[in-house]
Amino acid sequence: MAIPELVIGQGPVKVIALNGWFGSAAGGWGGYPDLVDGSKYSVAFLDYRGYGARRDSDGPFTAEAASEDTLALADQLGWDSFSLVGHSMGGVFIQRVYADAPERVNAMIGIAPVHSTPFPWDDDSWALFDGAAQEDGNRFGIIDFTTGNRNTAAWVNKMVAASVENSTREAFGAILTAWGKADFASEVPQTDQVPVTLLVGEHDPALSADFVNGTWLKTYPDATVEVIANAGHYPMFEAPVNFTTLVEKALG
Repeated sequence: MAIPELVIGQGPVKVIALNGWFGSAAGGWGGYPDLVDGSKYSVAFLDYRGYGARRDSDGPFTAEAASEDTLALADQLGWDSFSLVGHSMGGVFIQRVYADAPERVNAMIGIAPVHSTPFPWDDDSWALFDGAAQEDGNRFGIIDFTTGNRNTAAWVNKMVAASVENSTREAFGAILTAWGKADFASEVPQTDQVPVTLLVGEHDPALSADFVNGTWLKTYPDATVEVIANAGHYPMFEAPVNFTTLVEKALG
């Protein structure tokens, strides 16, 4: 089965980008695709099953399927090795790829990334997220909260509308368990050979510097943590130039 290809640039540094829960290959990266230096980087944006150009794809909607599809896309592009960029739930999935094929991964960059251990849900927060598959108001509340309740409602509504358009409600609901209750940190190779960079927004109350310090750094103790000013959970939308600069610094 061919994976739809969305690749920006023709540079020698190969990158595969895995979007967050509300995103898609074409609609989850804000200003980043327009700012990629195509002479240095080739960035492939993957659509998960049930997302974007693959809305009609059957599941399963799992971390394992996301990893399988990432590796299939790399093979399709002829990339023996590559770096991984993962936003939010994509942070789980890049770790799954690394666990499955560590010899192919050159670097990992997590953007407000969920870890490969279960997220510390309480009953109310799980109900809010679990209900978001069918209730668009839940999606608005999640995006607004995770960006610090500080951005215009028009923008939040656009993010909600894009998520509804670019993923099926079935896939969106099912994939929540894949990232929200992931538990495979013990399968991640114990090595410091792959550099890990973690970028978090200063206004993100959920996937903050404290969160990654207490989770990711236990698995990747040599990881670098950078805080992006004037951004919450979506720095590629909120501060795209700074975001792109830090991604390129990490890849460099």
